[in-house]
Amino acid sequence: MNRSLLAERYAQVRASIPQHVKLIAVSKTRTVEDIMALYELGHRAFGENYPQELRDKQALLPEDIEWHFIGHLQTNKVKYIAPFVDLVHAVDGAKLLDELEKRAAAADRSIDALVQVHIAQEETKYGLDEQEARVLVTTWDRARWPHVQVRGLMGMSTNTDHRDLIRNEFAALGRLFRALRSENEVDTERFTELSMGMSGDADLAIAEGSTMVRIGSAIFGERP
Repeated sequence: MNRSLLAERYAQVRASIPQHVKLIAVSKTRTVEDIMALYELGHRAFGENYPQELRDKQALLPEDIEWHFIGHLQTNKVKYIAPFVDLVHAVDGAKLLDELEKRAAAADRSIDALVQVHIAQEETKYGLDEQEARVLVTTWDRARWPHVQVRGLMGMSTNTDHRDLIRNEFAALGRLFRALRSENEVDTERFTELSMGMSGDADLAIAEGSTMVRIGSAIFGERP
């Protein structure tokens, strides 16, 4: 990887994101060398989609990296990332929560999680509908999941060039997030994160209240 080009891209992306918004560098399919190059520029938060790939990379990289699992997580793959993952972005039901709890307890640690809400038009994307997400968050069973902490919501927009549609989807998720916080149904000191926005639509997500954006190609370049 051309390190000067990486540094230029990273600086441009960093400058476009407000300080209060966390930048998750999406490093799926990128090499350990690519990740280290960005690490050496001072970046620490990285996002991965594939459990075994993340497990293998984590073992080879500095311990102070903050790992975010941002893809759909199957229950039989939780074991690969539970000992070290910092935040799971896409929790979509009790079955996954039960497995996260089991593995977190076995590792004697707590795992932070975001509830994924289905906001896109594509049926192939995962997530709970708004009412299901509201019920899960407001009736969070601390006795059942003591080692999993719900930190907020996550959503993925429709894969389209229609920016008005994307803006409306982000706006709806932003309203739900703010409503849950304002209705005193959640622990507002913990329920603080709204993860939405990627390379092509981060500006729209930030405008609608995103606290985390997941950006890969704008930093690392297009994948081969």
